[in-house]
Amino acid sequence: MSKKKTLSSAIVRKKRWWKYKILKGSYDHYLCYLPSPIGYIASFLLKRFYSGIDLRKGQIRNITDIPDNAIIVYTGKYKSYFEFLFYHTHYQAIKIASPVIGIDYKVIIWQPVSRILRIILAHADYFLRNFSFPSPYKNKYIKNELLKGRSALVSLIDRRTFYRFFVKKHTDPLCHLIELQNSADRPVFIIPQLFLFSTNPPKSIPSLVDIFFGTAEKPGVLRRFFTLFNNPNTIVVEIAEPCNLQTFLDDPQNSAQSIEQQAVLLRRFLLNRLNRLRQSITGPVIKSPQELKQSILTGDRLRKIMEHYSERNDAPIYKVHKEADAYLDEIAAQYNPRIVKFLYMTVRWIIKLMFEGIVINNDVLRQAKNMSQQGPLIFAPCHKSHIDYLVLDYILYNNNMPCPHVAAGANLSIWPLGALFRGAGAFFIRRTFKGSAMYPKVFSEYIYTLLQEGFNLEFFIEGGRSRTGKLIAPKFGLLSILLNAYKNGACDDLIIVPVFIGYDRVPEENAYLHEIGGGKKKPESFLQVIKARKLLKKRYGKIYVNFHEPFSLKAYLNQYKVPFEKMRTRGRYELCRNLSYRILNAIDRVSFVTPHALVASVLLNSPKKSITHQYLKAQLEFYLNYLISQRAELADTLLLDPDYAISQALDSYIQRKLIIRVTDKYSYPPDEDTVSGVYYTVIDNKRPILELYKNNCIVFFIPAAFTSLVILKKDAFQFSASDLHSDYAFLQEFFKYEFAYNVKSTPEYSVRKNVKAFIDDAILIPHPTLPDTYNITAAGYRKLRFLAAFVKTYFESYRIALNYYLHLAQNGKKSKDHIKKIASIGHSMYKNKEIERSEALSEITYKNAVKYFHYHKIETKKHNDKLQYYNEAIYNHLKFL
Repeated sequence: MSKKKTLSSAIVRKKRWWKYKILKGSYDHYLCYLPSPIGYIASFLLKRFYSGIDLRKGQIRNITDIPDNAIIVYTGKYKSYFEFLFYHTHYQAIKIASPVIGIDYKVIIWQPVSRILRIILAHADYFLRNFSFPSPYKNKYIKNELLKGRSALVSLIDRRTFYRFFVKKHTDPLCHLIELQNSADRPVFIIPQLFLFSTNPPKSIPSLVDIFFGTAEKPGVLRRFFTLFNNPNTIVVEIAEPCNLQTFLDDPQNSAQSIEQQAVLLRRFLLNRLNRLRQSITGPVIKSPQELKQSILTGDRLRKIMEHYSERNDAPIYKVHKEADAYLDEIAAQYNPRIVKFLYMTVRWIIKLMFEGIVINNDVLRQAKNMSQQGPLIFAPCHKSHIDYLVLDYILYNNNMPCPHVAAGANLSIWPLGALFRGAGAFFIRRTFKGSAMYPKVFSEYIYTLLQEGFNLEFFIEGGRSRTGKLIAPKFGLLSILLNAYKNGACDDLIIVPVFIGYDRVPEENAYLHEIGGGKKKPESFLQVIKARKLLKKRYGKIYVNFHEPFSLKAYLNQYKVPFEKMRTRGRYELCRNLSYRILNAIDRVSFVTPHALVASVLLNSPKKSITHQYLKAQLEFYLNYLISQRAELADTLLLDPDYAISQALDSYIQRKLIIRVTDKYSYPPDEDTVSGVYYTVIDNKRPILELYKNNCIVFFIPAAFTSLVILKKDAFQFSASDLHSDYAFLQEFFKYEFAYNVKSTPEYSVRKNVKAFIDDAILIPHPTLPDTYNITAAGYRKLRFLAAFVKTYFESYRIALNYYLHLAQNGKKSKDHIKKIASIGHSMYKNKEIERSEALSEITYKNAVKYFHYHKIETKKHNDKLQYYNEAIYNHLKFL
């Protein structure tokens, strides 16, 4: 009896040894688990295999920003062992949560041999005991591993998985995750990931390559390996915004549903997020030009417009159709990914050849990319150079974003550039819509269709290039067309992205100087393209690109009491005007202040023609401190090493013969490198070029310049701040065509803000007893004059224009070309030393002055009182400048 007991106990001990020594006391050994690390040789091979694929640093933030106690589950659209092994290997290498569990995956090749044997034995023993194989769902293996802190990968679309849970009623992986979230006290974050083998937009008709070798989104084995080994740079890995599962389940629309229905809704939500992410990278499906053309011309809205136009003008309908067809050929882009790629490589070469790099804030660009999933992006950059078109497209392409369709002037539709620009997404717009009633209708319908298809757009809110260096008054035409397209239901929302693009040196500066001085703009031609090759031999410093935070048009319109659809014509005009100025203000806020702009400001604002190096350095420090106090965006060179940046800017101006550096031979030691004996003199006929660069930063100084001037105008060392408001409001209104003011900033606010800044800089001292009263310090008086000098040029230009009207009031003869007459008066006044600054002889500023005086109806003898009023106002301000 004792022998039998001993034998049976020995058998039990053998079974326990089997279970605890080999199976480690559990049947939970599955092929869905991939150890980390998987072994030195396997890790080395996989790292080499995936070495050509990179993940941008900015993408990782979507993972690292997740709470430390969160359960992380990655998800992809299609089941792919290729992607699973990449995420497992690459995330482990960069030390972030690596997916070690592939839900419904079975990884065999990369498992250690000992683990494969353990899995076989565990499954065999479990089957002999239960006549079924162990399930990672029923045994709660996946749940327990996730609770231990491990990460997993789950696919949203897989034929076999879908068949098992939909037909055979096996566990849906998403149901399992929902049950885990309901029982856990920690959040579950699901991170959608996209793996693309090409950033080219999908075509409406698949190519033979797509048919036989799979699409870029779901490639076959041959296409996947060919791309990986032949051109790995085209492979894009993107991480979407994580989904907090608890937040999703708490949503009122989801909380009342069953777990099965919640899983369906969750899968739709994640697929929608991935599809939108894909579109934010590749753009919408590209239709052929002919297909898009037929869609526009045969659409109900344009067809009704053409029929009405035919009846009203008693014109045959075929002629109207022919006219609309010709207009669309004139306007439409012919987007071609190959041309986009070619231009990207060309622009990359040009930037390396002509510039010293691009400074850009990628964080806001990523925000815009995420918001593009809500609606088309509308990029609204400032316009300083023809290179603006190319620079923005280059940046977007480089950040895995589709190049937008760009509104370009019809003057650029020249051979051979016109065809290249159309292929890159440019559509052409006339400077004016006058002369044809059908053209604006066709153009509006084209914009509507682009937005309906989901294309991003780019247009310049100023209309044309700024020749003065500062932002010019906005043009409302294209913006109003966009608003009407949104009103008519072209898209759910528009995401507006104001963009600043600036340069240390503008390539077209000589052409701008010619136009400012009254020369005619040379029309674009192929000959100009050939001559432009000379620009490639010069260096133009850095390019600065800064994106303002994007904002939703839908959210912006919700601020208005009256819905946009119910607004009358005047209300829509005011909305369009306010929106355009909001865009301009946003661009101003993110404008970069460059060393070239600061140096030009000091050189031009100095009351003396020659200034010492010490004086230059002191005034630069004063301006720089003011900019820092106002939280202006400074160029990286000014932040890292301001002395070196200023020295480089000075050397650039000297080499281009804009200024002269003179060394005092009596200084000791008499060396050019000594600071004490160095003087800088601006060459008089080069001042307008320096004015161009000074205006790059003038927007940050205008409030301070206005406040300084109204303080100086009091002509006393003590004043009350409340007495400044009316004078400040006058200056703001007087120069309303020169500067884009913040519509929300009142004169009272601006004065109060600048008075505070002046107190911080010891320019002003609050009166010890009298409230709202301030005293000007001795050093502060000089600083006020130096700030106010920013507007002296504009006062002199307006004085020249006003002299024309004074002359007109005396003689009564109105010149046909009044701008040329004003320019003639300006040259005479400058020669007679009635004005001091040659940069005041600007026809662009004359036009703004004429526009202002026409607005106030100062044209004839009847308005002599107004003439005298503005004449005295200009004189009273200039005497303090």
